[in-house]
Order: sequence, then C-alpha cells, then structure tokens
Amino acid sequence: MVGPGRPVFVLFGSSIVQFSYSNGGWGAILADVYARKADIFLRGYLGWNSRRAVQVLDKIFPKDAAVQPSLVIVYFGGNDSMGPHPSGLGPHVPLPEYIENMRKIATHLKGLSEKTRIIFLSSPPLNEEMLRRSRSPALSELVRTNERCQRYSEACIELCKEMDVKVVDLYNAIQKRDDWSTACFTDGIHLSSEGSKIVVEEILKVIKEAEWEPSLHWKSLPTEFGEDSPYDVVSSDGMSTINISNCTFHRDMQWD
Repeated sequence: MVGPGRPVFVLFGSSIVQFSYSNGGWGAILADVYARKADIFLRGYLGWNSRRAVQVLDKIFPKDAAVQPSLVIVYFGGNDSMGPHPSGLGPHVPLPEYIENMRKIATHLKGLSEKTRIIFLSSPPLNEEMLRRSRSPALSELVRTNERCQRYSEACIELCKEMDVKVVDLYNAIQKRDDWSTACFTDGIHLSSEGSKIVVEEILKVIKEAEWEPSLHWKSLPTEFGEDSPYDVVSSDGMSTINISNCTFHRDMQWD
C-alpha cells in the first residue's frame, strides 16, 4: 500500500478478467474511472474454471487480512460451460457443481467483512464461427456453444437472486447491440474494447443503483488530494486558480 488508504476493488476471474487491462479492456476503463478514488487489483487467471477458483479462495482473500476489499467483481462460467472431454481432462464443470462453486465463492466473500460488496458477472455469449476460425491447432476441439453459455449464465443469475448478490447479465447485455457478434469480440470469446464498454456500463449501473452505505459509485467517492491549491492552473482572470482534480476531458466516453 502507498499513500492514504483508498477503497480496494478486486477483479477475480478467468481470462475475461486477466485480459481486462489489455486493448481498451473493462478493467483498464474502471481503473481510469476510479483514478484517485479506489485501487483496483487484478486477480485474473487464464483458462481457469470455478473449481480452481474455490481451491485458492483462502489465499487470494484471506479472512485475517488487515485490509479487506470494498468490492469484488467475480467472473467464472465461460470455461465451466465448455463441453466435457472424453478423457475427463479439461475445464468443463457440470452445471450443478458450477452453481455450488459459485455459492462457495459468494459465501466466502460475504464473510470477509460487513463492508465487502460483491458483483457477479454472468457468462457472455459467443461468436461461434469466429471461435472456430481462431482455434489453435495445438488444442483439441473446443465444444463451446451459446446454448451452453446461456444455461450457465441463467444459473449464475438465479443463484445471485437467491443469495442477494448483485449480478450483471452479460449474456443479454452484450446482445442488446445489433452487431454484437462481430463488434464485441477479438476471437469469438474474449472481449474487444466495444464489448468491454458494455461491461463497464453495466457494472457502473449496478454500483450506482445499489443501496450500499457508503456508496461505491465513482462520483460519490472523494478524490485523493482534491483540495484547491495555489499550484493549480491559473484561470483566465490571472488572479485565481482552477481545480482540475475531477476533470474527465481525456475520456472518449463520459461515464455515468
């Protein structure tokens, strides 16, 4: 930790989390939106399923840590939903076990502190044709379908309703855009910058509408060292300065 303590946000999940700082990804956008307001930690693991996530919960989120996260955003499901391999190897996790694994993750995170908030992201859709074209010859056939993604997405959403956990329905949110199948992916699975913008919009909507005390919406959090200073830029009158601590002119999108 450096400087004054800020709220800590943790992004926890598989490759959609690990890659979220690349190519205009949603994690990078959130880090920009929350600059000088919260520290965002990336805990993404390429290729992981919910089974592996449960195995490391105590290591990534120790209950005796001096500082507990204010918000954890969790994504697992896309790899779990892959079809099973005849060898028994691979990332596939049967749907009932996936549900129980996500329940274990939510229960563990809820036990970190009274102030730890949770948002689950459900499985997004796929571009099945793009995925087939981009598959590496080093890999066995990957059985990924939108039908399977939808079932795991719906199961995640239902579990969140049961456990009173906030959830983003990525499966349907992505498809609200007419050209989603071509615009929102880099390879049929992983999100492009356009797909990531949808993720950020949905996350911020959940945070803004949540009745959390204190609020974690970026506009509600104080800006670190945001007080007026004679060292700010000088205004046109030549007699005063203008505090630009909260300016967002550099952003292509102005987030709500």
